[in-house]
Amino acid sequence: MAELSHRRVEANGIGLHIAEAGRGPLVLFCHGFPETSHSWRHQLRDVAAAGYHAVAPDMRGYGLSDRPTEIDQYTIFHLVGDVVALVGALGASSAVIVGHDWGAPVAWTSALLRPDLFRGVVGLSVPYRPRGSTPPTALMPRTDAAEFYQLYFQSPGVAEAELECDVRLSLRKILTSGFSRNADGDGIGMVRRGQGFLDAMTPPPDLPPWLTAGDLDAFATAFTHSGFAGGLNWYRNVDRNWSLMAPFTHRPIQTPALFMVGDRDLVYRLPGMAKSVATLSDCVPKLTETIVLPGCGHWIQQERANEVTAALLRFLGGIYG
Repeated sequence: MAELSHRRVEANGIGLHIAEAGRGPLVLFCHGFPETSHSWRHQLRDVAAAGYHAVAPDMRGYGLSDRPTEIDQYTIFHLVGDVVALVGALGASSAVIVGHDWGAPVAWTSALLRPDLFRGVVGLSVPYRPRGSTPPTALMPRTDAAEFYQLYFQSPGVAEAELECDVRLSLRKILTSGFSRNADGDGIGMVRRGQGFLDAMTPPPDLPPWLTAGDLDAFATAFTHSGFAGGLNWYRNVDRNWSLMAPFTHRPIQTPALFMVGDRDLVYRLPGMAKSVATLSDCVPKLTETIVLPGCGHWIQQERANEVTAALLRFLGGIYG
């Protein structure tokens, strides 16, 4: 098994901490919230062993990477700019980009804007959704009793105070009960008024097999260092991103693509998301495969590491032969 090494790379005006292994064609892995490069630990080693240069940064605002203080420094253009610059900083002329959760929109948008640079794109959990006619927060559900969790995240300092009160417990709740559950109806992803994001989450007494105490410690150490503000600032730019992406409305992604999701993923259960997955090839015409893993939750590359890696290697083999 390939060993991981770590270093800092300057890209797009900031410093990015990366975990990497192997040599060969570049494969970039982009994590989501609240994660770090550690969430790709299985894929990095196995993809490297198959003959690729596997690289996962702590994304902007996370872990040991730089964390700009201004909210507007976390737009989709900044995030795509980071991975584009990282390709060059690593001495590569092209790459395949893989993203999970928030990393998936970064991967999809990177392929959309720079098909000359990204030879393929893999999205996990979040399918590509073309720009709509209405700012995203205007469509997020809210009632007198509750609001969608991304609306709860909008006010600077509120979610930070809740999540940073006990970092390890916060992460344990989110990773084991927050985004992988049998939720249905209007309650999916909702935060009750007067309560916090974590209040409805009850972690199981034991960690699941895919998450060891050491893994949880690694995430907790990272967020104790970085805090949660950087990651939350990604959510605070969703309407700004909608405005910035106006020139690319109706533009399809023209690179080969793979999509994977778990059928117990909260994202997959959101209204309209299953339809987006079923019709993904309409806006990603070179989609090679859509895989829905039964019994799998949100943290797909950790929960079902072998299946995700196998599908990824099939996809890479189709690109590089």
